[in-house]
This record gives sequence, structure tokens and C-alpha cells, in this order.
Amino acid sequence: MTDHWFEPIADHLGSAYLRYSFTKGTRQEIDFIMSEVHLVPGMRVLDVGCGPGRHALELARRGIEVVGIDISETFIDLASQAAESEGLSGLVSFHRHDARLIPLLEGSRGAFDVVICLCQGAFGLMRQNSEDELVLKGMAESLNSDGTLVLSAFNAYFAVKYHTEAQFDADAGVSSELTEIRNPQGETKEVSLHTGCYTPRELRLLCREAGLDQIRVFAAEPGDYGHAPPSTETAEFLVFASR
Repeated sequence: MTDHWFEPIADHLGSAYLRYSFTKGTRQEIDFIMSEVHLVPGMRVLDVGCGPGRHALELARRGIEVVGIDISETFIDLASQAAESEGLSGLVSFHRHDARLIPLLEGSRGAFDVVICLCQGAFGLMRQNSEDELVLKGMAESLNSDGTLVLSAFNAYFAVKYHTEAQFDADAGVSSELTEIRNPQGETKEVSLHTGCYTPRELRLLCREAGLDQIRVFAAEPGDYGHAPPSTETAEFLVFASR
């Protein structure tokens, strides 16, 4: 497993990650996803870039079997502790694993009804487009024959229009910025964040290249998932694509 630039950021954030406003819409996001893909208890979900487990845990509370993976051991430990404290360990498990190496995750190929990758959990946090393609390919290969991928990606139009304090690499499609983060004790640290940004057309092309079809792209904001068409005015796009 290779190192990733996000690991020291996750180590510093720890449980403070869950204080950020973009993490507060978990229930609405899962409500919408479950309705769209007809998730019911007994089905299996792979959560790629699960972070401290907020989506995986919410799914497990509803009877869904979930495997969560993340590059950060700190986040995996937090998620596992939360699952144990809520009595959900029988439904959800968390593993440190590189999203670029999903095919090496034991028992993953064709094993899941749904794969989710939300809030730039893995896809979009790669410094090279080819690595995002690896993540997408691995997620697609983890779906069963009727499976669906649910993916959020940062909106390139929005980044160019509104992220005036960030530097946007037009060739790579990556937005880079310096920001200050706090750990659970309130200690601050200045870090560089790098977010891959996409247009709906690019997302459709990548999904097709990964062997997915029935692709739908919606405008999205954290905690406000719905059927709005893509625009320049929301921070993210939400993609549904099937095998």
C-alpha cells in the first residue's frame, strides 16, 4: 500500500473532522441514495473513502451490510470504535485500504449491490487523473451484475467561478488551496488540499470507460441530494451509474 498526501491531514483532524458543516447532512444523503437505488436490509454496500464512517454507519443502522475502506488508519479506528459502541459490528466492518488498489481487497470483485464514494472520499483526492480512473475502475469491478455506483465529484465549473482563493490547474483539473484545520484539542495546522474537479461530460465518459452505463448526473450540495440538473452553482455533482 502506498502513502497518500491526505493521511497526515486525517491524522491531525481525527474526530474533529465530524465537526465540519459538510458532514451534517448524512441522513438526508443516505435517505436519497437508498430511495434511488432501492437499497433494502440484507443488501451489501462498499463505502470507498469512508472516512470516520458516517455514511457506512448510517446504512448499517438501517440494516444494510457495509464494508468501509479508507487510506487513513486514524479514520478507520474511529469508525470501528463507533460501530462497536453502537452494536453495529455485525453489519459493518472497516479496513485500511488504498482505493487505487480495490481489486486487491479480498472478496471484493462482483460482491456488492452498491458502491458509494462520497464527499471526495477517494475519487477526487488523487493528484493524477489516471489514479482517479484506477479508483473508478476498481469500484465498477466490485459491483455485481445489477449493481450501482453512487459517486460525488467536485464541480469544475463551480471551482473556477467561485474558488478565487484556490489555484486551479486547468490542465490537470485540480484545485489546490492552503487552509487551516483544527484537531480535537483545537490546535491548528496549515495544510494544502488538492481536489480533482470534473464536468458532467467527463464523469459520463469516465463511467463508460469503466464499463458502466445508465448514467445520471445531478447537481448536489452536502446534505441536499436530489434530482436537480447539473449547473455551475453547486459545489458537487452526484453520479449514479450501473453495470
